[in-house]
Amino acid sequence: MSLPPLVEPAAELTVDEVRRYSRHLIIPDVGMAGQKRLKNAKVLCVGAGGLGSPALMYLAAAGVGTLGIIDFDVVDESNLQRQIIHGQSDVGRLKAESAAASVREINPLVDVVIHNTALTTENVMEIFSGYDLIVDGTDNFATRYMVNDAAVLLGKPYVWGSIYRFDGQASVFWAEHGPCYRCLYPEPPPPGMVPSCAEGGVLGVLCASIGSIQVNEAIKLLTGIGDPLVGRLMIYDALEMKYRDVKVRKDPECVLCGKNPTVTELLEDYEAFCGAISDEAAEAASGSTITALELKDMQDRGDNIFLVDVREPNEYEIVSIPGATLIPKGEFLNGSALEKLPQDKRIVLHCKSGARSAEALAVVKNAGFSDAVHVGGGVLSWVKTVDPSLPSY
Repeated sequence: MSLPPLVEPAAELTVDEVRRYSRHLIIPDVGMAGQKRLKNAKVLCVGAGGLGSPALMYLAAAGVGTLGIIDFDVVDESNLQRQIIHGQSDVGRLKAESAAASVREINPLVDVVIHNTALTTENVMEIFSGYDLIVDGTDNFATRYMVNDAAVLLGKPYVWGSIYRFDGQASVFWAEHGPCYRCLYPEPPPPGMVPSCAEGGVLGVLCASIGSIQVNEAIKLLTGIGDPLVGRLMIYDALEMKYRDVKVRKDPECVLCGKNPTVTELLEDYEAFCGAISDEAAEAASGSTITALELKDMQDRGDNIFLVDVREPNEYEIVSIPGATLIPKGEFLNGSALEKLPQDKRIVLHCKSGARSAEALAVVKNAGFSDAVHVGGGVLSWVKTVDPSLPSY
């Protein structure tokens, strides 16, 4: 369905702007009026990572007048495979600062607003209120639900995207004209059910595919052209090179945007709502978590332990803690791993960061291995505190 333009046009375009945006101006659907709307628009990109990189670059090139960037992270070498707004010289630099520099290089006519902070329930409403449109490039469910809730409560549209390995999704959520994110996903998935890109990986170029779709939708919303993805979920399979879209209907019983909403303000704790790990895993890890340095001490003393890496084989090939036996988490969840565990040794589990090993620890403890422990921080902590010569990922 076509929607009215989100913003009013600016008073005029300068001679330099007419030259720069000439290929837009000769498109009848965009023209002078559409470009003036882009100039007058204020767009916030949540995240300057995989999706935020192409989104920011093309929003800048398109002539969006004000671009906000919110990100608290720093550029890591492992980001460079997909986060193309950053370069080798930016490693260790704040992502928001690095992205802003690239935006200014692409288009010095854009006003860049930097938010070097984490998006929280304390600041999201204030930050969002200064923008016409939100582009969501986040990679965790807690922030996605918070972005959605804040956008709905403020009456603002936002363009959503998601990527994992070879698969991507995109949609436009605008409660005034269609469904919100909660209409599509009323509840977050169970903890550990959906691996993150950091755990499962992502094809770098997929970020460009989905990020450019997000920008395309943003331009359509800002200028009032075309048929935006409101009420539709676009699904992309990069391996099969297939696009398809499915209808997403507004849920009249949605707790946020339905007829009788029960969520009328931001939740106090979105992390708790989404559950970083299950209650069983949290209980199992309580009092049974050791540090990477404590694991190293166990190994140096020759303690009778059986060290298990619960990551996937491809992760194990990248880097592994010496002495670890690979048994992926899935084998713990289906029970097949238990027969591989010795009864006469203390079981020590680890993964990349500690979440998956906590889930596996719950299974192991329920099976009777009462003295089992897991390594908080996992491989990342081992590389940081024990052996920095090993690669991180």
